[in-house]
Amino acid sequence: MGTLASVLEQAGMATVTLSLIRQQVEVTQPPRALHCEFPLGRPLGRPGDPEFQRKVIDAAFALLEAPEGPVLVDYPEEIVDDADAPFSCIIPPADTSNLPPAQAEAKGLLPAWRRANKTYGRTTVGKVVKAEQVPEMLALFTRIADGENWQEVGLPGDPTKVAADIRNFYEEAALALNDGVPGARQAESWFVNHTRGGEVMQRARMALKEQKAGFYFWYYLLPLTQHQDLDNDAGDDR
Repeated sequence: MGTLASVLEQAGMATVTLSLIRQQVEVTQPPRALHCEFPLGRPLGRPGDPEFQRKVIDAAFALLEAPEGPVLVDYPEEIVDDADAPFSCIIPPADTSNLPPAQAEAKGLLPAWRRANKTYGRTTVGKVVKAEQVPEMLALFTRIADGENWQEVGLPGDPTKVAADIRNFYEEAALALNDGVPGARQAESWFVNHTRGGEVMQRARMALKEQKAGFYFWYYLLPLTQHQDLDNDAGDDR
């Protein structure tokens, strides 16, 4: 949205952007943005509270009075709920063969992913690799995390798209391991912070940055909401 806002401004249309992910709006730098520390999917705040939502809209339109940009203002009130809290999910026993931990974990999750796929009849895995290839991809990212050159391990395409297939695989497998339907970023937070696969992807992201991979490849290897320790100097590598 930040990029689109800049394009519209260049065409002569004044814009205001509502932000829910501060790192994203810091990177795209729209002309005017109001960052709201609200749960994902609730850009105006509390559902069913028109008075509060009107205050948010008024604060956003007030940015049109700024003489020049880019302008980034934080809305003074924060809303916190359990939408981002990792849900509780018991991971099945890992494959017991002599494999890297993340690869073994993903092999153990394959039956759960197949159950979810059968139940829902669709999947978001497959942009670059199929579900059955996810364990092998995690073995490649483990090698990157351990110091091998990311261009020489044999990734079958854009690392960010392979990473998306891995993350989607885990989140879909989790649907078969949890009785409830996760809200907002709960499944995403579970993958990144509570699984071997997520731990490897965090380390691989750091390794890509250290190897001077393109900004896009390392910065977007994981969702911006899950970045750890690297965002304070993101602008240095763009």
